[in-house]
Amino acid sequence: MQKITILIHCEDQKAIIASVTSYIASIEGNIIYLDQHVDADENVFFMRLECEFSSQNWDMEVIKKDFQTNLATPFNMSWEIYTQEHKPKMALFVSKYDHCLYDILGRYSAGELPLEIPLIISNHEDLRSVAERFDIPFHYVPFTKEIKTEGEQQQMELLKEYAIDFIVLARYMQIITPNLIALYKNQIINIHHSFLPAFPGAKPYHSAFKRGVKIIGATSHYVTEGLDEGPIIEQDISRVTHSHSIDDFIMKGRDLERSVLARAVKLHAERKTMVYNNKTVVFS
Repeated sequence: MQKITILIHCEDQKAIIASVTSYIASIEGNIIYLDQHVDADENVFFMRLECEFSSQNWDMEVIKKDFQTNLATPFNMSWEIYTQEHKPKMALFVSKYDHCLYDILGRYSAGELPLEIPLIISNHEDLRSVAERFDIPFHYVPFTKEIKTEGEQQQMELLKEYAIDFIVLARYMQIITPNLIALYKNQIINIHHSFLPAFPGAKPYHSAFKRGVKIIGATSHYVTEGLDEGPIIEQDISRVTHSHSIDDFIMKGRDLERSVLARAVKLHAERKTMVYNNKTVVFS
């Protein structure tokens, strides 16, 4: 049984769903999942569907060509098709914090994430032993203001060498360069606390503790040139009280960062996110 996922967005108009489902039926496909959304303000239609083919003679290139001719061109669609067998290749960028790295690698080793991790890139040597423990190549790429251009070039060469599809910043404490963002548009995922812009800086939990906040949170989003302003993929919160210490805040924050980032990575790898006008449509 062959399985494909199709993502579509275009101007909202009549008969899109009927036309797509009729086409899948005409090529002997069986739709096992379909979800759609219409942004009424922008008049944009979004759809994600999964379908199976029992025939062993189906040809993906023929399907793509037919889809473009019979559906994409008449409806002026932007669309993507993926096979179930194609697992996206993800690069992990890390610095010194290890909680998100361990969580992702643990889930990956347990088979919970439908992806491949060919390499880990870091601007420090501290987490090399973690990569070695999981038998994943680790590449140390120094990255400072003085050698930013050289670091960016080395990063890009590694990403090309390993044919990377998307990047996850698992607490990578450097600003991603515009060139890399352009190369991987809506393909770089970041995680951070949800205090911004109220408590910026190196110790946000300490600042939040002093202000007596009642809720802490974490946000995972796609990276854009606007720092921490990219399309949001996933968020979560945890309540805190006066009885919690700074260490409690930090522990709860790290738990949130782990779970929120993992969910965002899984959603992206399963092709359940679509970006439009700096917002995301996230399908269940």
